[in-house]
Amino acid sequence: MAKRVAVIDIGSNSVRMVVYERTSRFAFHLLHEAKSKVRISENAYEHEGNLQEIPMQRTFDALADFLTICASFSVRKVFCVATSALRDAPNKKVFLQRVKEQLKLGIKIIDGEKEAYYGAIACANLLPEQTNAISIDIGGGSTEFSIINKKNVTNTLSLELGTVRLKELFFDKGEIDKAIIYIDKKLEVLDGLDASTLIGIGGTFRAVSNAIMAQESYPLQKLHAYEYSVKALQKFIANVLQADESELKKLGIASNRFDVIKPGALILERVLHKIAPTTALTSGVGVREGVYLADLLRGSKDKLPANYNTSVRYIIDSHLLDANFSNQLNTLSKKLFDITSEYFAVDTVYRYELGVAAKLYPAGGNVHFYSKNKHSYYLIQTALEYGFTHKQIVLISTLAKYAKKKLPDESHIKKYASLLPTTPTLNYLSYILSLSVALLSHRPRNIDFDLRFENGVLFVESPKRLYLSKEAVNKLDAVDGFKVVI
Repeated sequence: MAKRVAVIDIGSNSVRMVVYERTSRFAFHLLHEAKSKVRISENAYEHEGNLQEIPMQRTFDALADFLTICASFSVRKVFCVATSALRDAPNKKVFLQRVKEQLKLGIKIIDGEKEAYYGAIACANLLPEQTNAISIDIGGGSTEFSIINKKNVTNTLSLELGTVRLKELFFDKGEIDKAIIYIDKKLEVLDGLDASTLIGIGGTFRAVSNAIMAQESYPLQKLHAYEYSVKALQKFIANVLQADESELKKLGIASNRFDVIKPGALILERVLHKIAPTTALTSGVGVREGVYLADLLRGSKDKLPANYNTSVRYIIDSHLLDANFSNQLNTLSKKLFDITSEYFAVDTVYRYELGVAAKLYPAGGNVHFYSKNKHSYYLIQTALEYGFTHKQIVLISTLAKYAKKKLPDESHIKKYASLLPTTPTLNYLSYILSLSVALLSHRPRNIDFDLRFENGVLFVESPKRLYLSKEAVNKLDAVDGFKVVI
């Protein structure tokens, strides 16, 4: 696969492009993103689905600029897909031919089930693992659904329900009751489906989640994998449906969504009424990422390898200067956890986060040695994008921030209280990582000491004097009841 790949998605409301760069076989990161609200389907539904000249010209101009961006990044491969607006348009060949001849860009029109599948495999691979979940992708012309169970995607379907479609057919005419009847009729195909988690893809769901996040003063500024209760979602949707433009602004809805947010909210309201999930999970990925993954993972059944995280691998590939030291920290911290966690009554579930924090802690040194912890903290909190819950991200980044330093301070714990474990557990994990860093102060080629833990005392045994290790350990803020003898 090419190192740099662009994916363009032509939707009814917006045209979007992402540029991804691979850093190793399955590791990648977002290099650039561009978006334009071209509204290619504007006025189409009032003209038997035919695309109109002005919206087509806007889309053509945006695509031309996107290709200029691709050239600036030396992109080797460009995928361009189109969804509902083009697949429904009787005159689509006019637009496709013009783009092909003048821009040398081939556009692949994907059917509704394929669109649903692409969005779902992006969620299955790049969100924390889910069981009994249903994804919903509300677009301008259609809405897609899929059942997601771990990394398995089933029951993909696409319905002619979209924000722009409903706006032009019903909302512009004030016929909301007819819109509800129309939506409910389309949703009859969901009869019998059950899901405890609703995974939201697309602009409508992101806009709603962004606003709810702001209302709740949520401490982590990361939308992907943002999780909240369906009750909160239902309450917010009800407010949106009753709001005028000034009230929409107060609710946190961007002005460029005022005309399509209510149709999208109504679709969501009717879906929640029918399926009744309990948890809402926000996806920052969708069709574009699915198209990319389908190419990246061809031959792997569209699934990333088991126990593999692409974001962890990206940070390792791009920011770790000494892989051996990183691996030693990972090994040592988990060994310390294994022999002490039961004594300190710490749940074994935290072993994984501790290991990731240990592995990634040195990454910040690649930015600036003297502010290593700060940069590691920021890098992990922002770049640990895929496959982790927000609680995991905050814990891992916190452990890296305080490694080889004092225990986490009260202001930090207070800020992230809703996402962090109990203070005793956090302090224990922080101390274990700091202890690992301290014990490896002499940077051995291989770990040159043995560990033994008895009744709250850790014995570190080595034929060497470990002078630097002793000095570093003595400087640490200790956890009550934890004594180290070297």
